[in-house]
Amino acid sequence: MKYNVGKTFLLGLGFFGVSVIWSVYNAYVPIFLESKFALTAGFIGIFMTLDNIAALFIQPAVGAWSDRLRTPIGRRMPFILIGAPIAALAFYVLPSTISLSVFFLAASLLLLAMALWRTPVVALMPDITPSKYRSQANGIINFMGGIGAIIAFLFGATLYEMNPSYPFWLGSILVTIAAILVFIFIKEPKEFEHSKEKAPSLIESVKGIFKEKDRNTLRILLAIFFWFIAYNGIEAFFTLYGKNYLGISESDAARLLGQLSTLFVLFSLPSGYIGAAVGRKKTIITGIILMAACIASLFILPTSVLTTLLTTLPLLGKVPVIGVILMITGIAWSLININSLPMVVDMTDANRIGTYTGLYYLFSTLAAILGPILYGFIVQFSDGRYNLLMIISPIFLVGALLSIFGVKRGEIQE
Repeated sequence: MKYNVGKTFLLGLGFFGVSVIWSVYNAYVPIFLESKFALTAGFIGIFMTLDNIAALFIQPAVGAWSDRLRTPIGRRMPFILIGAPIAALAFYVLPSTISLSVFFLAASLLLLAMALWRTPVVALMPDITPSKYRSQANGIINFMGGIGAIIAFLFGATLYEMNPSYPFWLGSILVTIAAILVFIFIKEPKEFEHSKEKAPSLIESVKGIFKEKDRNTLRILLAIFFWFIAYNGIEAFFTLYGKNYLGISESDAARLLGQLSTLFVLFSLPSGYIGAAVGRKKTIITGIILMAACIASLFILPTSVLTTLLTTLPLLGKVPVIGVILMITGIAWSLININSLPMVVDMTDANRIGTYTGLYYLFSTLAAILGPILYGFIVQFSDGRYNLLMIISPIFLVGALLSIFGVKRGEIQE
């Protein structure tokens, strides 16, 4: 199996589509829930986790299923061809709904479809990439995902000001195009086409993780859980944090997230090469420490300092102090995120890649469920003190740091 950079970029189109949809969803659905349906912060937090609750049960099972599936077009591709078009349709109609029940139904269809194809499209990366290059390949895929986030946050913010439905319609079109291009240009490895070797079930794989004497896999999964709570909890409420604490508009808050995403994109490729050169664990630890320091500074610094305008840049727009901090946070997040999935899949063999990718999403999805709920009720019970979110996240990042210190495997397999 050879490493093909061009194919990796094409595969990244799948993650690009996923990123566009979830970035728009996380930025603007909380605004809809507050302004359209008058939900409180606590209930917004619950609603923002409903998609993840379903994904919690679907994505790991789909990953294990895709390991065992054999079709003429591959193990992963059938899930992509079914899930992506359904997700695009549900996302298209979501902003036009006028009742909470219909909004919930559209969101449910979206989450089911996204859960169906997300794990298989990510599992394709280690399927077609040797262990030596998986950090670099994950950097490319996340680079493409970051491009999707930039389009969603920056260009989407402009579209939102024109019509709140436009960012959603853009996401639907882009995810459809991305899925078609992945199907046309990415071919799965032939060795699985006629293989009769039975991949273990999800339950068998989970049992194996708990039977490990060194608990390496469990440790890295717990670290993933902690750092995704830290990140997702803030992301889900950042537009409301900007509006209610910083006193800026929803679109300006979305642009700040776009600035974070821009630096994530710029450093996603270098982060993969850094992880391959100095070690994935060391790179992740550096990212955790840097990210915790940046987020804690948002709690310490007063709003007058955070909102002080420093410069205006092309594409990024106005860059205040908080924008610079978030850009550094984007760098830190790239060091963590780019190297974590390769660590997980390099703790197993090719026959379990989909299953372990599913476990990666199991723990990150658990975090995405608990993070917004916890953060939402912290805001609600503190009478709207959104700045408290910026001290909770560093605490969870410390938990991630303690967890990953004990990991002894997951580096490049020779």
